[in-house]
Amino acid sequence: MQNKLYSAEAALAVADDTAKLPEATGDARSFRDLILAKLTYAVGKDPIVARDHDWLRAVSLALRDHIVDRWMATTRGVYRMGGKRVYYLSLEFLIGRLLKDGLNNLSLLNTAREALASVGVDLDMIAEMEPDAALGNGGLGRLAACFMESMATVGVAAYGYGIRYENGLFRQNIVDGWQTESPENWLQNGNPWEFPRREVAYEVGFGGAVEATDGWDGSAVHSWKPAETILAVAHDTPAVGWRGNRVNTLRLWSARSLDPISLDAFNAGDHIGALADRTKVESISRVLYPADSTPAGQELRLRQEYFFTSSSLQDIVRRHLQQHRDIKTLPTKAAIQLNDTHPAIAVAEMMRILIDIHSLSWADAFAITRETVSYTNHTLLPEALETWPVPLIERLLPRHMQIIYAINARVLTEARGSGASDAMISAVSIIDETHGRRVRMGNLAFVGSHKVNGVSALHSDLMKETVFRDLNALFPGRITNKTNGITPRRWLMTANPGLTTLLRETIGDAYLDDAEKLKALNPFAKDSSFQEHFAAVKHANKARLAKMIQQTVGLRVDPSAMFDVHIKRIHEYKRQLLNILETIALYNAIRAHPERDWAPRVKIFAGKAAASYTSAKYIIKLINDVAKVVNSDPAVRNLLKVVFMPNYNVSLAEVIIPAADLSEQISTAGLEASGTGNMKFGLNGALTIGTLDGANVEMKEHVGDDNIFIFGLKANEVEDRKRAGRNPSDNIAASPILHEVLDSVESGVFSPTDRERHRGTVQSLRSSDWFFVTDDFDAYGAMQRNVDALWADKAAWREKAILNVARMGWFSSDRTIREYADEIWGVPTLSVE
Repeated sequence: MQNKLYSAEAALAVADDTAKLPEATGDARSFRDLILAKLTYAVGKDPIVARDHDWLRAVSLALRDHIVDRWMATTRGVYRMGGKRVYYLSLEFLIGRLLKDGLNNLSLLNTAREALASVGVDLDMIAEMEPDAALGNGGLGRLAACFMESMATVGVAAYGYGIRYENGLFRQNIVDGWQTESPENWLQNGNPWEFPRREVAYEVGFGGAVEATDGWDGSAVHSWKPAETILAVAHDTPAVGWRGNRVNTLRLWSARSLDPISLDAFNAGDHIGALADRTKVESISRVLYPADSTPAGQELRLRQEYFFTSSSLQDIVRRHLQQHRDIKTLPTKAAIQLNDTHPAIAVAEMMRILIDIHSLSWADAFAITRETVSYTNHTLLPEALETWPVPLIERLLPRHMQIIYAINARVLTEARGSGASDAMISAVSIIDETHGRRVRMGNLAFVGSHKVNGVSALHSDLMKETVFRDLNALFPGRITNKTNGITPRRWLMTANPGLTTLLRETIGDAYLDDAEKLKALNPFAKDSSFQEHFAAVKHANKARLAKMIQQTVGLRVDPSAMFDVHIKRIHEYKRQLLNILETIALYNAIRAHPERDWAPRVKIFAGKAAASYTSAKYIIKLINDVAKVVNSDPAVRNLLKVVFMPNYNVSLAEVIIPAADLSEQISTAGLEASGTGNMKFGLNGALTIGTLDGANVEMKEHVGDDNIFIFGLKANEVEDRKRAGRNPSDNIAASPILHEVLDSVESGVFSPTDRERHRGTVQSLRSSDWFFVTDDFDAYGAMQRNVDALWADKAAWREKAILNVARMGWFSSDRTIREYADEIWGVPTLSVE
């Protein structure tokens, strides 16, 4: 028999002729039959003996079949059209559970529920068993996940690139009030959503030396000879858009050793040493954000960043050449977005690929790199803008260090030619010479990109005035703004089905396809009947959370109390400390004045502190210490409860956010780039108490001044006080309430077994208070009393909550992606009817 070899084009033509896309909205009986087939032939279980986890896998595989049909159709269409693709590089993709999200986006949620009910299985119960994909930490990763879903929804052909962490960040446990970390082994029972791509594997090098030879024209030709080479192997997960019209790809890389075992060492009896190289290599994709407080931790972080960036760029270039042949057309066919500084080494890696492998001139290579790459900045904190010691990069990536020096030389020459001062030259340099020579990855990303965007209007403006002031002067017009957004499919339809149903019954289905059509809800804000239905949905969500709180931490809370929620990464600038100190003040006031008509509150905290972030861990301990005292004191008469929910993740957020009455967004003004939790809370009918920081500024503009609680110093006032040389002790002396609170914490009222425990936290506030807790304490407390007053007027509170829902449509990530597509990437999107 003669073998036949088919080209990719021929295969696509055959597929187009023969493939028909089935309707996702199949009947429950057909979907039941598909689930039973998967249970029998893929899971290998008889329905009579199947356990909950077997049913979970079976329904996941059944849904996956529907998704794959659309995935392949999308891929064929992209190849056939030959258009421009977007490549989103992010060290985090906090995608959460995918079953319900996929069912919802394919309009199969009710079908699946009915199908499973017919065989005696509860969809909601088995869906709770699905592990969260532990691929991120907080807002950065959740934003990337929202963007992947929105790119598919609005018709942008896209790949997301990241790392397939085997253990993710860590599982947070609270032991005697302290955070402890354990592995988050989310892959231990397999992952039905991913597809290993053994054929998609790239070699990634480290160390070694660079050899230079003469080229045909006498110019130097550089060749990097790595001392160590590892393999990056792809695992693909489909990213489903709304209504399943497009399915994009999330491609995650696993690190594998080229030689998994040293047989010589093994046969010599060194059974552990024989696996040493494999262990070192696979540690790259083992854990998200290894602590970088040690040189070994720093090296692993850099290896992670280069590993996923290099393999992603190799994949992008391979795909481009396979379809379009000419490397010089890359900017017309690929848009590479760097999500924060983690993939910033892409600028040097792309230059290496273009110059050393494809023999382009420096000028051509840099023009292609800059036209293809763009960079999203997520922080104004100088310490959060990554820098790496020059010796570390020289040792791990010697060729890249040469390229970085060369880029920097051209930047500095350009700056000097424009008349820049020595101070400006120092500021724009990619090499920081002030505290040992370090590579500024933010500067590298900036000079290697054609566009640099902030993630809220305030943040983008402050970028021009602070961290990138001099680079902005050198490259005017490069900074632009793209205010973050969230996907309403995950954060309204899936997370809050009760509210979704109520909205559909009230304003119809148009908002499901265009979130800005939530504005149709505005006239119902004062409607007493609608308010009652709205309140009933909220109460049901609160009852669900109350049940989870009791099951998780053993505390009974009243769903009729105000649920005051502060959930986000634990960091000093996010000021969980301000919140818990004001909570102590409230506790003292309730005990001192029991005759007042206090608004009952449940203060709910959740979030993880970085493993090496000692100050943040002490904040967690203080919250739990205060909770222990407050929750056991009969004098407060259930008027105040304090809860810290462990192991904050997407699934927990999906329960907490729909139940929230008050959203805490109280970062020090000028330090929060955007925030997306604020948007999720508003979309689910919570009122915001916050500073004029990040996207709070734009939320205030959209929901109206009367429908948000804004307090505290503005960003410019914070800077003015910094320059003036403020003394936190003066703030404390001027506030009797704060003075009393700090004295009680410092003296051990909340830590009777170790009265010195929180002395360091208080002393830091007295001496430095870098995040202006003492400056904003009184204003925050006063605004909380305004919150109490409004809570007493149920109709007024509900009206404002409804208006928040109605006016949050602009914060859809669909709008954000359309702006990226139009103004940065140059790709078309589907029109909104």
